[in-house]
Amino acid sequence: METAEEVRSEAVPDAEEGVGIQAAGYLLELSLDWIVLRASENIHHLLGESHVTLIDEPLGRFVHAQALHDLRNLFSRLSGTTGVGRAYGVRLTDEHKLVDVAFQLSDGRVLLEAVPSHDGFGECFGTVGGLIDGLSNTSGKALLDGGARRMRALTGYDRVTVTCGEDRADSSRGAFPAPAQLSGDLPPVLADVEGVAVAVFPRRFRDTSVDGALLRAPARQAVDQLKREGVRSCLRVLFSVDNVSGEFRCDSRTPRAPHFELHAAAELFAQLFAMRLEIDRFRTADQPAK
Repeated sequence: METAEEVRSEAVPDAEEGVGIQAAGYLLELSLDWIVLRASENIHHLLGESHVTLIDEPLGRFVHAQALHDLRNLFSRLSGTTGVGRAYGVRLTDEHKLVDVAFQLSDGRVLLEAVPSHDGFGECFGTVGGLIDGLSNTSGKALLDGGARRMRALTGYDRVTVTCGEDRADSSRGAFPAPAQLSGDLPPVLADVEGVAVAVFPRRFRDTSVDGALLRAPARQAVDQLKREGVRSCLRVLFSVDNVSGEFRCDSRTPRAPHFELHAAAELFAQLFAMRLEIDRFRTADQPAK
């Protein structure tokens, strides 16, 4: 395992070039023993300690014991999967502000991200079932169109584009300057294309673990493309079930604060939608040829 001293010596470009995270959130890269290996350089706003102070120290030195216990228990149930675990309304320190936390395994490390908590926990998930039920009698292009409309209703974004193979559908509130150009360069959650990236300390180039963060900073080329499309913030949600895979991209003309519960609800909707697509394919295949 790399030590903090080893990574300090590596050259790194400026955080503006996409090496880092968005200023709307905080990031800690931890060992499997929850020792801090790296920290976003804005972490003092969250934990009250400099990012330099945290390196090579146990996370338990800086957060409440109960919060650490709960997060580690949740993480233990996630171990061995490729998913993202989330916890909502967590009090990490004596600060009165609650945060929502997302964490995942990446290259043998734990990536822990935090954003300010949103009120109304559970509201996003409560609507997913009804939105999916509304697609039960649709098929083909109508199913894609319905998926895009319902994802827009769920997220409240101005435009939703869904693709599955060569098929595509859009649902938009008003016109955008250009169609969405779906690209793997975008992070799952992008709060504001005008935001300044925050470096992760120790700085280094080509960090594959931070590349997996929900709030990783977007590349300049991706930002420029979004600006041409008239997009200020977006969500990117992939789905895959058996032989069906694709993605939703939700675009907004205005900045949107990162919302981990909303993103999780969008992921759930996308996976259930993929199952509907799979069922529709089976039904189509079973129909006799005319």
